[in-house]
Amino acid sequence: MPCTMAAMGLVARIEGFAVISEDGMLADAAGVMPSSLMLPADQRLFEARLDRADLVVHGRHSHEHQRNSPSRRRLIITHAVDAVAPDPANPRARLWNPAGCSLETAMAGLGVRDAVVAVIGGTNVFGLFLDRYDAFFLTRAPNVRLPDGRPILPGVPPMTPEEVLAEHGLECARRQVLDAARIWPWSTGGGRIPRNDPTRRTRVTPMCD
Repeated sequence: MPCTMAAMGLVARIEGFAVISEDGMLADAAGVMPSSLMLPADQRLFEARLDRADLVVHGRHSHEHQRNSPSRRRLIITHAVDAVAPDPANPRARLWNPAGCSLETAMAGLGVRDAVVAVIGGTNVFGLFLDRYDAFFLTRAPNVRLPDGRPILPGVPPMTPEEVLAEHGLECARRQVLDAARIWPWSTGGGRIPRNDPTRRTRVTPMCD
């Protein structure tokens, strides 16, 4: 469904967030995120970014489980509705089927404009926005591999997550070290992360390798 005039101007920025294993997985073979991917430094960054977002988008089996989670507006992607419908379990959420209407149309009843949209997974949800991300914060947990796990993006493997992001016009802005983990903020045109961004509290190296 195309955007209506009333829906225009609802989205200012779309950001993706994921922590993955060395082999590009965000969950194990059972679809469970293991404790080895729950890195304290990444969790602090993740929570700080979501606190600045106006809307969180995720699938039915994804949730951030943070202190401010109950107060966040969200779209939950599901095939259980034709287009968009209220979530009976959460008055601040809507159920959205992307096959039935656009992101902007789904957002129209949530009371947000010029919104920063945070996309938090899973695989197909991340893939849905590949041509719309303004930034993607990709964290790798060192020395963690999840054979037969759930990949972060469609096309992984055989491609790496970095190759998929680059194929869709994102460039690595810089590499950062969060404790033992490594984070690569990717953005359109290699854009800079704002100086007051919380990611600047971490040690930064200038290369994305």
